[in-house]
Amino acid sequence: MPYRYAAPLLLLPVSLFAQTPAPDTTSAVRLPEATVTGYGQQLPLRRTAAAVGVVDAATFERFPQNALTQAVNTLPGVRLEERATASYRLSVRGSTLRSPFGVRNVKVYYEGIPFTEASGSTALNLLDPSQIGRLEVIKGPTASVYGAGTGGAVLLENRRPVAGQTRVQAGFTAGSYGLRRSTVAVESGTATGYFRAQYARQTLDGYREQSSLRRDVLVLDGELRPTEKSTLSVHALYTDLDYDIPGSLTRAQFEANPRQARPGTATAPGTVEQQAGYATRTALLGATYEYRFTDQLSSRTTVYGTGSNIATPFLVDLERNTLLGGGGRTVLNYRTTLAGRTLRLQGGAELQNGFESSRNYQNRGGTPGTLRYDDEIRAVTGFGFAQADYELPAGFLLTAGASYNRLRYRINRLTDAVTPSAGFQYERTFQPEVSPRVALLKELTPQISAYANVSSGFSPPTEEEIRTSDASLNRDLQAERGTSYEVGTRGKLLNNQVTFDVAAYDFRLRETIVSRTDAQGTQLFANSGTTRQRGIEAALSGWLWQTASDAAAVASANTAGPAPTAAGPYGLRLWASYAYNHYRFGRYESGGNDFSGNRLTGTAPHTLSAGFDFSERLGFYLSPTLNHQARLPLNDANTVEAAGYWTFAARGGWRRTAAAVGLDRLELDIFAGVENATDRRYSLGNDLNAFGNRYFQPAPGRNYYGGVQAGWRL
Repeated sequence: MPYRYAAPLLLLPVSLFAQTPAPDTTSAVRLPEATVTGYGQQLPLRRTAAAVGVVDAATFERFPQNALTQAVNTLPGVRLEERATASYRLSVRGSTLRSPFGVRNVKVYYEGIPFTEASGSTALNLLDPSQIGRLEVIKGPTASVYGAGTGGAVLLENRRPVAGQTRVQAGFTAGSYGLRRSTVAVESGTATGYFRAQYARQTLDGYREQSSLRRDVLVLDGELRPTEKSTLSVHALYTDLDYDIPGSLTRAQFEANPRQARPGTATAPGTVEQQAGYATRTALLGATYEYRFTDQLSSRTTVYGTGSNIATPFLVDLERNTLLGGGGRTVLNYRTTLAGRTLRLQGGAELQNGFESSRNYQNRGGTPGTLRYDDEIRAVTGFGFAQADYELPAGFLLTAGASYNRLRYRINRLTDAVTPSAGFQYERTFQPEVSPRVALLKELTPQISAYANVSSGFSPPTEEEIRTSDASLNRDLQAERGTSYEVGTRGKLLNNQVTFDVAAYDFRLRETIVSRTDAQGTQLFANSGTTRQRGIEAALSGWLWQTASDAAAVASANTAGPAPTAAGPYGLRLWASYAYNHYRFGRYESGGNDFSGNRLTGTAPHTLSAGFDFSERLGFYLSPTLNHQARLPLNDANTVEAAGYWTFAARGGWRRTAAAVGLDRLELDIFAGVENATDRRYSLGNDLNAFGNRYFQPAPGRNYYGGVQAGWRL
């Protein structure tokens, strides 16, 4: 792991200091803040007319590296849940109504490569947290640049070596419930490119019965700049993942013994008997070529291919899938002046193609029985987009963009042993959608800006929602469509010592997709009508006290390389992020029941994350964190709720080079931490509208971890 002595500067829920500042040629004042990708403008965060949150490498490092959840949940309006070990569910400004598992309604990019499958699902569990150097979340409809999706977009970047350095890194962590993690990395950076290779292995016995994990991840990243005008980057990812699924519990089972797996009954076996789990081997290879024709015109083109083998035994079925996918994205950027003002134009297209061979067998204790279904599934999705950003007088920035989106599924059923037939083919083409976005930003002062935007988007059903886990076809499911109205302000106060970011939004969604669970644990989906999702998000951070530091120290702390051993900054920094959600169903009737006006299922009205980061000159540091989620409804009728909870965690340690004993090339981080320190019993990643009242997925109790990370500069 990279050594950072000045990490507390970076530990922000909205990280304005995640990277070295990029020149802002359209403004006379340059502030030390990150350039964010946002909607492709590559502008400082204070000049981005959207709600954007950034998690940098140092923020990931203040939490245990066995999961992504703690770091991502420092962002207001973003909730990452872990239903079972490594089974992630992500919600950005919305409920988890349609995401019983996986990531849906949010578009994810990995090093600029479309990481979300053509079918609409994203497997975040393929990544190891230690590989990620930066995570950027754009909240709300993003179709004007990133295609279909009303939830938002997530942009992931791996760690980068420091130019002019070659380093070898290794780390080991051990913790409660059989946690074991080991990592090794080799990296080298030059003035014309870099190379980085990392291998990470994690095993876990698990808090609950039937919840063990094994994950091996190999990452290769390289970049070459053969000329001043061109850059070629290549990224490869291979993951071998195998984890158990304990299943959900009733309230009585949860209260009696939260560590048990879902038990069997007289008529149906439980998850232990059926060896419920998920196993995959996945490979991804992508390449990006950037070329700058002139100072005004540049292009960026990405192509990729991916393949996976997946086996998923559950209560009734055992599913074996083989997936192949590929596609590309190209963007053209042009910059000019119009009436003496800067005009940036952007246009491009993206195309994805996916093929899946999916076979469902009877599950006989974790081994395949009789073949029930054999399907071939093809998904083709694509969109074209255009956007313009125009610098207006008096510090205004106007942005307008739109995209044109297409999606088609084709399911060829070769075998149907349940209802014998000669086979059939089902094809579904969703009506093309044009999704616009308009935004206006005003720089109130050189340190503070305010913005407003209106955007619309649509989110078609994923392949898993049309072809559910029991292989039935949902032919009537429609795409969600929504419009978001948002205002916000961000900036710095008190001589730049305090940073704030506040946004308020009103999102109106039509044909909202909701889920329910049947007796066999199969997730079924339907359109519920309308929902209205209004909320406020706020992030605040600031130094309570700090020592002086030079610019070189701050710049070094913002890279993946070693920080200075005797320079600051040191001190105490406090931060907090809060989200208020007022989410309600509109007109919604189902099964003869009227749920209109009810609270949106699975969404807490209040979430809070807060903490402080302390470091001192000798290298000792401490980073406690407090998390809160309010009570939330578990069914559409709002008759069953999950209790709210507060949890406390902390990590502390010592990080510095070993210069005192003559090993100035050796960088050490010796650490220990605790999660859920008060041993709070709560459920995370609840099952919604669950059959048999099996709503609860117990989260781990109090657990400890400790380890060491070391790096050697060659």
